[in-house]
Amino acid sequence: MSNKKNIEPLVGEELLQKVKDLGSASKEEKARECGYYTETKNGVERVNMMKFLNALIDAEGIQLDSKAVGGGRGGRSASYKITVQSNNNLLIGAAYTKQMGLKEGDVFNITLGRKHIHLKQVDANGDEATGDD
Repeated sequence: MSNKKNIEPLVGEELLQKVKDLGSASKEEKARECGYYTETKNGVERVNMMKFLNALIDAEGIQLDSKAVGGGRGGRSASYKITVQSNNNLLIGAAYTKQMGLKEGDVFNITLGRKHIHLKQVDANGDEATGDD
């Protein structure tokens, strides 16, 4: 009978923390230490790098598989952050406008605060629309 250890590979935050703790170790050493290896009948350890790297991607929350709604082209998901561009413009991406059901020609009033910007949608009559925010 072999001395096979049935080690459960780390996932999620535990995996990320262990990889961080291992610092300058090689990829293979990190994968092995996190439980991403198997032992052959001859007792040789084989590191499963593909499972390890996929687990890291999942733990980081990165979506590689497109889960497009409808006939969309996929693309980036909304991060709820925007950055001022080099021309000092703010661009609100299509992910947000689609999520709100906005369409071309929708109008907004802009209210500036000390450290914030409010956008309030204006309805067809020119009145600020009451939303369910």
